[in-house]
Amino acid sequence: MLVDLPLDQLRDYRPEVPEPDDFDDFWATTLAQARSAPTVATSEPADTPVTALRVEDVTFPGFGGEPVRAWFVAPPVPGPLPCVVELIGYGGGRGLPHERLGWAAAGYASLVMDTRGQASTWGSGGGTPDPHGSGPAHPGVMTRGIESPQTYYYRRLVTDAVRAVDHVLTRPDVDPDRVAVVGTSQGGGLALATGALHGRVAAVVADVPFLCHLERAVSITDAAPYSEVASYLAVHRGAAEQVFRTLSYVDGVVMARRISAPTMVSVALMDDVCPPSTVFAAANAIPVPPTVEVYPFNGHEGGGQEQWLRSVRWLGEVLA
Repeated sequence: MLVDLPLDQLRDYRPEVPEPDDFDDFWATTLAQARSAPTVATSEPADTPVTALRVEDVTFPGFGGEPVRAWFVAPPVPGPLPCVVELIGYGGGRGLPHERLGWAAAGYASLVMDTRGQASTWGSGGGTPDPHGSGPAHPGVMTRGIESPQTYYYRRLVTDAVRAVDHVLTRPDVDPDRVAVVGTSQGGGLALATGALHGRVAAVVADVPFLCHLERAVSITDAAPYSEVASYLAVHRGAAEQVFRTLSYVDGVVMARRISAPTMVSVALMDDVCPPSTVFAAANAIPVPPTVEVYPFNGHEGGGQEQWLRSVRWLGEVLA
């Protein structure tokens, strides 16, 4: 059944989502600090039976210069190639190389970023720790360090994603004018954030994105991961104002206002994990109206492989 507003109302849904006065300075400072860290990327052939494509095991510097793992997969043809930076959903990691061949098979170079401190809920794992402590938090990462935007987990993960784009821009086998960021759920929210914060992103694909219109999301769904925040606030009864202030620094609606690249967003009207109104709030905030793919009878799986096919066709036109 539908879990949110009717589609005609969703298409015009533009809520007042406040943003911090120092939002731009906060992210400019955070990214400048990460980029100034004296660490370099490494890359070596991956240990995989895949031989028809070029697969590299990459480590690049993320937040604070800390090492982030990734797979780089590309077709064995002369470059430079258009490149897709793929960001992963909540609880997952980069997995195994043979699980990440689709974009390379479609003619793109791709960098699949591991997810620090996650990669143990579904999929085939990862290898990037999050070497930061936290105050009291609910299990999961949604409330890790949530007492301050400076200590919040997603400050680090968003920075990792921006630095992933920085890395591919240094590669001679990547066309720097044709770099896209893509992701589903948490990965979709990270794609919106990276498109907002990195001026060299040429296209954004955000499928059923998480981390959007966060105060509403926490209020209208009891599904995880948003329920982590509600559970935290049920214990820390006086912390709501500070919690939602911290969340505003990563809110997809606030990020979306800063996206200038062509963008595709997908939304599922029966999605109780990332409610449709939260997705439309972000999509409708993008200054240049995005392409919005709507799946009326799907939940958080969204358009699945059908949406991937639509994304490939759309990116082919945008990055031609």
